[in-house]
Amino acid sequence: MRLFRESPFGPVYRVEGPTEPPALRWEMADGRRVLLRQSGRPLLLARVDEDRGGVRLHRRAGYRSPLPPIRADESRLLPDWQHRYADRLAASEEGPLYPGRWTFGTRDVFPPYVWGEDFVTEWPYGHLDWGKDRWNGVVPSRRLSAPDAPRVKAYRKQARDGTLAPVLLWWVTALDGWLLLDGHDRAVAALAEDRAPHAVVLAAAEDDETLAERFAALSEQEEEVRTRAFRGPEPERQRTAFLRGLDDYAAAIPYEEARTRAWPIPGGPAQWDAWMLEFRHERDRDRDDQRD
Repeated sequence: MRLFRESPFGPVYRVEGPTEPPALRWEMADGRRVLLRQSGRPLLLARVDEDRGGVRLHRRAGYRSPLPPIRADESRLLPDWQHRYADRLAASEEGPLYPGRWTFGTRDVFPPYVWGEDFVTEWPYGHLDWGKDRWNGVVPSRRLSAPDAPRVKAYRKQARDGTLAPVLLWWVTALDGWLLLDGHDRAVAALAEDRAPHAVVLAAAEDDETLAERFAALSEQEEEVRTRAFRGPEPERQRTAFLRGLDDYAAAIPYEEARTRAWPIPGGPAQWDAWMLEFRHERDRDRDDQRD
């Protein structure tokens, strides 16, 4: 992976090589059954509701963060987290990167619902409600710790000191939200201190072919604006404003979030159904163990 470009939206990296499924990847069958797999092991099953009104999640333990643990002394240095996370993801054997461009933005401000009602705190199930307002939140990759857990309590002090490292989120279009890749305990700590977690946001960017198509369409729009007969007292001022808006839009296109790639599920819907049955058997065994 190499740095492609620095931008006001954050660094953009290019991953090169053959397009092979990464260790952490999404798979899909029949447009409704979704799977998250890591190093061959299914970890999350999701199914889009028949009315397309939401997504039902079923998760299991076993997720491994693609980032190594962050030491307290490292966090106090407040390094350039975007580039540091990018370097560590590039070196990871458990991560989601596949060939193409990737953006590593930062985000400190979220709508209240993202880390509120749309933060999936229940385990192992969850329902993403795409109803009247659409769901747009964060899905943890593992069970969340309690706010008074020892590790979380240590992070809560860092949150109060302003030295807490950001969480790592992955924008996933199949969820219409983010998957929490690293920093589960840090997220709990920040929220326990009434703070929205700081985040580095990983997202796939558009490929070269798609960018070329979009820029060609913009060129046609620009030519149409240049030749349009504007009405009103200041037609040239209107034309200049339209062209400036197109320029601003064009400047942001290379950094927009593209659709998250998903590979076909080997075995299709039947295999997904078999894994769902396996997940349910695990759930039942866990409940029996708790009763014992």
